[in-house]
Amino acid sequence: MTSFDPEHLRTTDPATGLRAVGALHRLAERVEAVHVAEARKAGWSWEQIGDALGVTRQSVHAKYGKRDSGV
Repeated sequence: MTSFDPEHLRTTDPATGLRAVGALHRLAERVEAVHVAEARKAGWSWEQIGDALGVTRQSVHAKYGKRDSGV
């Protein structure tokens, strides 16, 4: 495993860095939604999903529960 050097993340243009952060947030949200849906299809409870994500059952259900109606 290679070590992580945070200096590689530096940029002289804050707008570039902030756009990159926004893009990463959007990507993470999409990846999370896909895997929450897959977990629900596999029969996972909201508590199991919350535990895996490091959040409460209530918060993950509030975020994704309405999308779950097709399961």
